[in-house]
Amino acid sequence: MNKTIRRASVFCLLLVLALLVRATWVQFYDGKALADDNDNRRGAIETYSRPLGNIIVAGNAITGSTRTKGGDLAYKRTYTDGRLYAAVTGYASQAYAPTQLEGIYQDLLNGTDTRLKTVLDTLTGERADPGNVLTTIDPAVQKAAYDALGDKKGAAVAIDPKTGRILAVVSTPSYDPSSLTDANTAGAAWQRLTADQDKPLTNRALRQPLPPGSTFKLVVAAAALEDGLYKNVDEHTDSPNPYTLPGTVRPLANENASAPCENASIRVALQYSCNNVFGKMAVDLGQDKVRAMAEKFGFNDDTLDVPVRAYASVYPSGMDKAQTGLSGIGQFDVTATPLQMAMVSAAIANGGKLVSPHMVSQITDSGGDVLHDYDTGASTQQIVSSSTAEQLQSAMETVVRDGTGTNAQIDGVTVGGKTGTAQHGENNSKTPYAWFTSFGKSDSTGKEVAVAVLVEQSDAARSEVSGNGLAAPVAKAMMRAALKS
Repeated sequence: MNKTIRRASVFCLLLVLALLVRATWVQFYDGKALADDNDNRRGAIETYSRPLGNIIVAGNAITGSTRTKGGDLAYKRTYTDGRLYAAVTGYASQAYAPTQLEGIYQDLLNGTDTRLKTVLDTLTGERADPGNVLTTIDPAVQKAAYDALGDKKGAAVAIDPKTGRILAVVSTPSYDPSSLTDANTAGAAWQRLTADQDKPLTNRALRQPLPPGSTFKLVVAAAALEDGLYKNVDEHTDSPNPYTLPGTVRPLANENASAPCENASIRVALQYSCNNVFGKMAVDLGQDKVRAMAEKFGFNDDTLDVPVRAYASVYPSGMDKAQTGLSGIGQFDVTATPLQMAMVSAAIANGGKLVSPHMVSQITDSGGDVLHDYDTGASTQQIVSSSTAEQLQSAMETVVRDGTGTNAQIDGVTVGGKTGTAQHGENNSKTPYAWFTSFGKSDSTGKEVAVAVLVEQSDAARSEVSGNGLAAPVAKAMMRAALKS
């Protein structure tokens, strides 16, 4: 063989080897990326070639699948009471990436989760039968919250303090996930929903932190009691009225000018929601101690999964004393989700122990065998001492019995709560947010629930916006539904 032929042969061999290497690389390294690419229609065809698994509430499926009338996608997702449960389920769409539980458990629900495979599935390469997601949602509490919020823009969350099970997650205005499931009609629905100024696709309960207003005073009170700044909720505080924020000429005014807020005890200050007391208290403690307590309750945690990733509620850093004073009444740059404020009430109601909140109890295979049990895996943290929790419970009960939260009273139920009216906008020019966070305990059964409600906007006149007027009735409806024997 002459030199030219030999060189050509070697070159051709190298080309063949290069092709083999590239083919192997694409098949075994790039294969998954190509399969998962949103532009690869084969994935959608495979996903919707048969019915999906279901999301379950109280033993009943709130999702389903139905045959399509044409095209290469054989099935599409359907929803029962879609608007009611949209903040829980999210949507599974032929056109868009899935969200909420549909997105988190998409592999389980479409049968590609490796935990679903049998030995036969592994040998044949067939897709396994899809699994199901069992939620902790109580349909009665969910409906009570949704109906009570009505046409208001807002959100509500309910938690069982002893187990961490989330009983309700509601965000209004809501939307019908079914409008996004069909690739042929989803585009128009998507444009309408994303153009809506009320942002119905936003999960306000978990993913929209807003100023919590006076509900944050519970965190400041907990910090003061745990630090020993005050021995109990009935000790008089050092709180001049009016209280001028340090370094300013601005007095921190109270909503009720005639309330007995001068040197008021924590109980009285919560009862009348005295800004001077908690503004001064935050300054006396210092931002580091308040932040440490807030973070125990869950603020500044950007890894909170329930299992939907909740947006972090924020207690800021780098504040001066005046800003620290404003933070003590839940203003300045303090923000919280309804989930976060429900967690605060849940920990107080549970003797200072916070059980990790979760809205999925189990995931199962198609035959009902449990793949993972989230109830048994819930962690518990001691946030404050049992003594501090008992004192705060007592003070919150005074708020509902004799203070700013009387609209949450329920016969046969011990209710404790805290109202909040959070100012926002330039020079507080916009309509305030109305908050209410509370716990309820049945006097006959001992059953408990913690809730938080945010009303972001309603038809009420600005002068009528208050936590007691707008949010407390929603919380009352939720607590009544949760504690009904």
